[in-house]
Amino acid sequence: MPVHDWTRVPAGIFHDFHTRWCSDITEALNEGLLPKGFYALTEQTIPVVRPDVITLSSIPKPPDDAGGGTATMSPPRTRMTLKTEPLSNYRRLRRTVAIRHVSGHRVVSLIEVVSPANKDRKHSVDQIVGKIQDAVSQGIHVLLVDLLPPGKFDPLGLHGEFWQEFGPESASEPLDRPLCLASYEAVEPPAAFLEPVSVGDTLPDMPLFYDDGLYVNVPLEATYQRTWRGVPEFWREVIEGQRTVEG
Repeated sequence: MPVHDWTRVPAGIFHDFHTRWCSDITEALNEGLLPKGFYALTEQTIPVVRPDVITLSSIPKPPDDAGGGTATMSPPRTRMTLKTEPLSNYRRLRRTVAIRHVSGHRVVSLIEVVSPANKDRKHSVDQIVGKIQDAVSQGIHVLLVDLLPPGKFDPLGLHGEFWQEFGPESASEPLDRPLCLASYEAVEPPAAFLEPVSVGDTLPDMPLFYDDGLYVNVPLEATYQRTWRGVPEFWREVIEGQRTVEG
């Protein structure tokens, strides 16, 4: 199923889709994608970083035969890979907080599904970019899912706003594919695995790192399709350009 043009509907319609999609992604991760000892929660409130989906580990690192999902160690096959030279000042002077789950389980990775509220003003853009910066600087891996085009307050797209810290060669989304999926491996220096997409494209599976060099592929297309089936018919027709809101 192709990616839809979510700019055709009010922010509240995408918010409903966003909430249910995050829940579906969480269920997919917990139904065997993640290795044993790791689990995902939706809308978990933790200090500083408040993501859409978080992956937590109940043990330092599971053994290879621990069961659960299969760990992938080969480099992700995304359309673009960005790596940087070490930067001595990379978030070293920022206030850092040790992020932990209230039960004591450590956060290892986040998934952020971007909503219109993340782009509606400069403060909103600064806030979500800051969350990604804080997470990566603390060694927390991040998967950014941005199905909204760059706007007035994020002309480079959210990936570009985050990655420009590493230099002028940071890639903004190609003009023919203005939407972006970005998986950040929180190593030193960080690495980014990108899939620029556009309205009409099929979503590829994206790597979600949970340890250095280890990741699982998140089934974005399959979960997107399941969530889309729950969109009311009226709004499906608006999103697909078959009718206007007034109609």
